[in-house]
Amino acid sequence: MSTKVLVLGSTGAMGRYLVPYLADMGYRVTAVSLEDEKPYNSNVNCVKGNAKDFDFLNSLLSQKFDGVVDFMVYGGHDFEKYYKLFLENTGHYIFLSSCRVYANEEIPVKETSPRLLDVSKDKALLASDDYCIYKAKSENLLMLSKYNNWTVVRPATTFSQMRYQLVTLEAANTVGRAKKGKKVVLPVQAKNKPATLCWAGDVSMMIAKLLFNEKAKREIINVCSAEHRTWEEIAEYYRDIAGLEAVWVDKEDYLRILNPDMGLGTRWQLEYARMFDRITDNSKVLKLTGMKQEELTPLYDALKMMIEAVPEGYEFPETDVSRRMDEYLEKNGLNERRQ
Repeated sequence: MSTKVLVLGSTGAMGRYLVPYLADMGYRVTAVSLEDEKPYNSNVNCVKGNAKDFDFLNSLLSQKFDGVVDFMVYGGHDFEKYYKLFLENTGHYIFLSSCRVYANEEIPVKETSPRLLDVSKDKALLASDDYCIYKAKSENLLMLSKYNNWTVVRPATTFSQMRYQLVTLEAANTVGRAKKGKKVVLPVQAKNKPATLCWAGDVSMMIAKLLFNEKAKREIINVCSAEHRTWEEIAEYYRDIAGLEAVWVDKEDYLRILNPDMGLGTRWQLEYARMFDRITDNSKVLKLTGMKQEELTPLYDALKMMIEAVPEGYEFPETDVSRRMDEYLEKNGLNERRQ
């Protein structure tokens, strides 16, 4: 009988690559998302539904999957309601955490490096439901549990088809603006900070090779490239590939463009992630999977491949952030193009 794998969040940045990898490895894959999805091949069964609905989830887990890869986002205390259900109903459960959990106290960042939850002095952050906090708290639930059939994976900042990050900006405000001939405003305080930006295809391959690996169980593993570039270098990649022209401004101006209300979550993503020195040690995942750094797609090549995959004639949506960028550039006389 074929090994059965359940992938929750199968149309996300990583899920879209993981499902084909698993199917090609011979697994029978049930791919669950909120969107209509076409099966990759006969090994894949696509199911549309909300995996956080208990009745729906229980009906899925009653099928007794050998492995579950969970890309769902559990804010606040939500994960407490789910984790035992997964651990008691599968042989191997892979939970998606994030390198966002790390503090900025060790370079390169290893799996044992301090987390913000454990060392931050920012009381507001610690009391919040910020991504870096609830991911770390979810990790704790697994680490403190009696179960041994889980693996926590921590991706670095990950880009994919139609998902392109630059500091804290996403596709519509990066490649979308570049394709419209508009400049992109970025925070100068992040300009020279090293960042680990990874292609989702490589990250998904790592996850596929960790699934059912006994040595990966009850382990926390960085799933990313060891390649790192400063945000300035990454912006230059975008310029070369997509014609993106960056304008570097003070972070307070940048934050006001992103969120005029100056919400703390927007600030924390910048100051507690993108302005950290993100050089990441991936030696553990390479050892466990037998992969080599040279097999991973170089950042420039992967970005080029993903940006060139934008469908011809596709119009990126106009965003409030983009409109505020236009206003800021106009007000400050920064709209003149470089020659």
